[in-house]
Amino acid sequence: MRVDAKIKLDAIQLLKSLISTPSFSKTEDKTAEILVDFFTKKNIPVQRHLNNIWVVTPNPNPEYPTLLLNSHHDTVKPVTGWQRDPFLPSVEKETLYGLGSNDAGASLVSLAAIFLHFYPQKNLPLNFIFLASAEEEISGKNGVEAALPQLGKIDFGIVGEPTEMKMAIAEKGLMVIDGIATGKAGHAARNEGDNAIYHALRDIDYLQNLTFEKISPQLGPTKISVTQINAGTQHNVVPDKCQFVVDVRTTEAYSNTEVFNFINKNTYSTLKARSVRLEPSGISNHHPLVQAGEKLGISTFGSATLSDQALMSFPTLKMGPGNSNRSHTADEFIILSEIENGIDTYNELLSELISFYQTQSL
Repeated sequence: MRVDAKIKLDAIQLLKSLISTPSFSKTEDKTAEILVDFFTKKNIPVQRHLNNIWVVTPNPNPEYPTLLLNSHHDTVKPVTGWQRDPFLPSVEKETLYGLGSNDAGASLVSLAAIFLHFYPQKNLPLNFIFLASAEEEISGKNGVEAALPQLGKIDFGIVGEPTEMKMAIAEKGLMVIDGIATGKAGHAARNEGDNAIYHALRDIDYLQNLTFEKISPQLGPTKISVTQINAGTQHNVVPDKCQFVVDVRTTEAYSNTEVFNFINKNTYSTLKARSVRLEPSGISNHHPLVQAGEKLGISTFGSATLSDQALMSFPTLKMGPGNSNRSHTADEFIILSEIENGIDTYNELLSELISFYQTQSL
């Protein structure tokens, strides 16, 4: 069944309303109200926790699997270089400009549209939950992490982010480590002290050349980068402390904790992970959702960028209209046809998935 043209038009109008309303992470209350109003006017019961908004299939059947359709309604702050008003949704030659249009407004409204499409349909072998979450851009604790416990059991999910409607079936995790190398202060002119910088450099050299045995077929190797270093108070004092920061991008081959424990065991500095909660995530090639997409000729890939997938304990794939290269850039945009095609592709994917589960129940 085709998606009604009115649903597509409503989705684009919703995106324009969201662009018009600043929704930086932690301040998404106004766009949350817009989303509540959007579904309320369509006589769909809406639930809200903090600035997270969700709607659910009518009379969900606990015997059926539940699919989460999720994207976020927060944005980063506009970068310098905008030639347009980032909060004025303007359409030029079928291109919609505005902050959050690509990341991830287009995905958000496309998933909202596909929820509306399936909402009135009877006897579906799937339960749907559409969740518009907050604080994704900062991986905040009041975003999807706070919302998920309110939703009940979820079997798998689609996370809407700009992927050109390709299926990201794996996503790297993130762990930031703070390191402190210690020595002993002394006068630089007299062979005194124990230079903490040299101790730090020994560990930094180790991290630069460290490789792990297991390599992800989708995401490649675990990536370790030392990105900040700070030491010393003045030119003639041997520093007794050197601080550095390590950016670690993990894959499903190792958990964040496994990587941290290995690094910590083999370095001399004192290390502390800021958090291990942003784990690598993904979904099996053999999952019915992925199989449905491959049957339609949708390609798969591994994503290096982080999303709310990292906070989900169930299988997920990342997929949405738009291009990741436009995210967080000046004059961010989405092409209107990308939204329309995105809605159609979601419809084809979920229709194929529904057919699979209907066959399974025979």
